[in-house]
Amino acid sequence: MRRVKKEKRNKVLIFSVIILLLVCAGIVIASLHKVNNILLENSSEATIEIIGNSSTTEPAQELRGTVKDATMNTLTVQGEDNREYYFGTEGVNISTGETGIVIGNPVTVSYHGKLDLNASVQEVELLSITVTDSSLNTENPEPTTGETEPSPPSASVTQKAQEILNAMTLEEKVGQMFIARCPEINSVQEVKEYNLGGYILFSRDFSGKTRDEIIQNIQSYQSAAKIPMFIGVDEEGGTVNRVSTNPNLRAVPFWSPQELYAEGGFDLIQSDTQEKCELLNSLGINLNFAPICDVSQNPEDFIYDRSFGQNAEQTAAYVHLVVQTMFQEGMGSVLKHFPGYGNNVDTHTGIAYDNRTYETFLNSDFLPFQAGIDSGANMVLVSHNVVSCMDSQTPASLSSQVHKILREELKFTGVIITDDLAMDGVRNFAEGTKIAVQAVKAGNDMLCCTDFEVQIPAILEAVKQGEITEERIDESVLRILELKISLGII
Repeated sequence: MRRVKKEKRNKVLIFSVIILLLVCAGIVIASLHKVNNILLENSSEATIEIIGNSSTTEPAQELRGTVKDATMNTLTVQGEDNREYYFGTEGVNISTGETGIVIGNPVTVSYHGKLDLNASVQEVELLSITVTDSSLNTENPEPTTGETEPSPPSASVTQKAQEILNAMTLEEKVGQMFIARCPEINSVQEVKEYNLGGYILFSRDFSGKTRDEIIQNIQSYQSAAKIPMFIGVDEEGGTVNRVSTNPNLRAVPFWSPQELYAEGGFDLIQSDTQEKCELLNSLGINLNFAPICDVSQNPEDFIYDRSFGQNAEQTAAYVHLVVQTMFQEGMGSVLKHFPGYGNNVDTHTGIAYDNRTYETFLNSDFLPFQAGIDSGANMVLVSHNVVSCMDSQTPASLSSQVHKILREELKFTGVIITDDLAMDGVRNFAEGTKIAVQAVKAGNDMLCCTDFEVQIPAILEAVKQGEITEERIDESVLRILELKISLGII
């Protein structure tokens, strides 16, 4: 009996062990299955992540920043991390605001892939590029691309200028309003006799001369002047160079704005402007008749080779950069040729009639000038074009209406200067001895003039006869003196 009971207990024990082993085996299998699922899921996710780098199903990523530079098929973005990213943009969908792709405008780049900080060009899949306006009021657009209003002369500058003005004779005041083409003979004596405000130098004044000879000549003019002079040149680069054509001063002439931009974008334009200012300053030149603000994209236009060759927005960005750089280098700047040359003929040899609408000027031609004004340009040069939408009877340089637009619409408070009054394009509209008188009455502060020996006496006579008031003369001379003080000339 006891043996039977013992065998029965052994069977129950064996059966319990078997059941326990089966339960444990089930638990192990279930656990392995769960682990396997986890591994599969992780493997799937890893696979998707790897595939996603080249798949269009990957969520788009964004780079936000500002436009650093741009050409026809490239865009440089300064990211919010202050790093620069360079993209090829050919075939990419680009949307812009009113001002277009302008340096400093906010930009968002949407892409697939991963940015490489060491890459010269980002190898990502570009989806879209969105450039927005930084300061333009799109509901009521104004012809401006600048950021701030230009600062008026400080009280101390104005006070000093007023003190100098108060001590001047009428002859000295009128002489200050002339920047003359430097005569080939008696150039020092003419400074003393006519109290000239400045000389503009041309290639003949540099050709074949050493650096020391040029410096000595300029110093002789300044020594002869009771009030220090503007010494100006047209050193635009490209087809118009006066200084750098002399191999004693620079190995090769300065390139044109278009050549610079094509080679190295705005960075090269900035460094070129700095070098140009350094060279001119070293010679005693304090005023460069640049930059060209005229908008031209047609190689057939007379002004095209001298222009930036891009649209109004890009030209405005170019002007802004050049004027700012010239200011930083202590070089006087002159925006030209207001109100914009367009596709008109050469006024050196004939009359140019511009029949474009005023809206064209508002939406295009004025933008680079406004950018330069907002950046602190010192002077604006007015062309001899007859612009029918502003004044159909008179060249811009002799038109009070054009000057009113420059003062009241574009808010320019600096020195307005004529293009050369010896040009054929303006001589047909005034008698030889009256052209300077008309220019002053129109609102010009300074007159670019070759026959100053005739024109200065004509203005003096007009003041004596009451045709021009001395208060009107004082208004211009005060601006001239303020500018000379601001540039450190006085």
